[in-house]
Amino acid sequence: MSEAASTRVALAKSTTTRKTTSRSLGSSTGTTALLPSLTPLLHEWLPRQRWFAGKGQPVTGFSLVAATEILPLDASAGPGLLHLLVRAHQPSRTPQSHDDCYQLLLGVRATLPPRLAGALIGQVADGPLAGRVLYEGLHDPRVAGLLLERFRNPGSLGHLSFERAAAIPPGLSPRLLDTEQSNSSLVYGDAYILKIFRRVFPGTNPDLELPLALAREGCGRVPAPVAWFEATTPEPLTLGVLQPFLRGARDGWHLALAALGAGRDFVPEAHALGRATAEVHTALAAALPTPALARERTGHLVAGMIDRLEHAAQAVPALVPYVPGLRAAFDAVAAQGRTGGGWAVQRIHGDLHLGQALRGQDGFWSLIDFEGEPARPLPERRSPQPTVRDVAGMLRSFDYAARSHEPWNPEWAARCRAAYCEGYARAAGTDPRGEPELLRALETDKAVYEVLYEARHRPDWLPVPMAAIHRLAGTTA
Repeated sequence: MSEAASTRVALAKSTTTRKTTSRSLGSSTGTTALLPSLTPLLHEWLPRQRWFAGKGQPVTGFSLVAATEILPLDASAGPGLLHLLVRAHQPSRTPQSHDDCYQLLLGVRATLPPRLAGALIGQVADGPLAGRVLYEGLHDPRVAGLLLERFRNPGSLGHLSFERAAAIPPGLSPRLLDTEQSNSSLVYGDAYILKIFRRVFPGTNPDLELPLALAREGCGRVPAPVAWFEATTPEPLTLGVLQPFLRGARDGWHLALAALGAGRDFVPEAHALGRATAEVHTALAAALPTPALARERTGHLVAGMIDRLEHAAQAVPALVPYVPGLRAAFDAVAAQGRTGGGWAVQRIHGDLHLGQALRGQDGFWSLIDFEGEPARPLPERRSPQPTVRDVAGMLRSFDYAARSHEPWNPEWAARCRAAYCEGYARAAGTDPRGEPELLRALETDKAVYEVLYEARHRPDWLPVPMAAIHRLAGTTA
């Protein structure tokens, strides 16, 4: 029997035996005993995952939010698949921080085949899974195939709800991508890509909400969601989105580095990317409300930037000498707000950089990953923002590319930045450089975020944003 066929058989079995098997974990006894039995393994495994956000802080405990058997755990001939939503308790990292909730898809087998040795989490010592081997389920093609079958046969299962917007062909082989940082992605037959959100928040994730809105608006710059799944209880949570896979497309980051390595300009590509960004912003403005940034909201915007600067300066001492110069950029925006100046705000990408743009072999740019900055709270990521925030993110990305190549080529970055803004202006009718105070402040805010991120995760990269900090502090001074 083929892998795809056995997956469909397993799916049918899980449907027919759901009521029976759910008693093992669905009962109060089974559910209560499950998490304590897994806790020793999770303590060791979870903090090592790239998508775990609480690195550097001890995990003091776990609490179970929800547990669903996607594939029955009593299947002796093959794997079981257990879906968990688990809250990891840690000492407070900031006054606003909360214990994070993570989505886990755990494979369960009597013994683990050698080909899955790298996915091992450990053997469960006691509880309802005593003696079974626990592993990262997404590494198992049979388990990964089961998820696609769930989308092909949508409906509810325990705490989960699977939705589908278009037909999905059967028998597509899965492969797990190893490039994700904050989530996990599976590619099915080079036709679809499934992004699974690891750190989840109450509410609709923008990476589902905004592509759906853009699809309704007829914007072809963003792949339209084909299917998705959510948790329905104890509160709605977006868990994953299936979209078309842009086969043959390359992301802007690697294209930019290739251009630098070959000693050639990236100006035409940057101009076209600016145009694509403007088209997405225009479609979002048509699809969703675009309120004005009133005086009090301008004050809130500036206060957030100042707060992030002060927090970053406490964590990264190298930033301290630049604080007065950087603060001046934010004060300039506040002054405009007090004198009646304001800006339109709308839904935006929220974390735009070269890695979030894919260029097809025909030169057509698409934008992906509308999740926003994962470190920021979901309500903040879903709030309307000035479109210039996305522009500032892309301008910083051109700087990153130029600084990542030896020798450093600041003129290359300057030409790309100018071409991107010109392409944007050509499509939008307004040049983002026409709001210099706001653009400078948002680029400064992005550079401060980068300093904190690099200091925590990639210290060798810290000189890249610090070079921008030096420039921006001098400019504002």
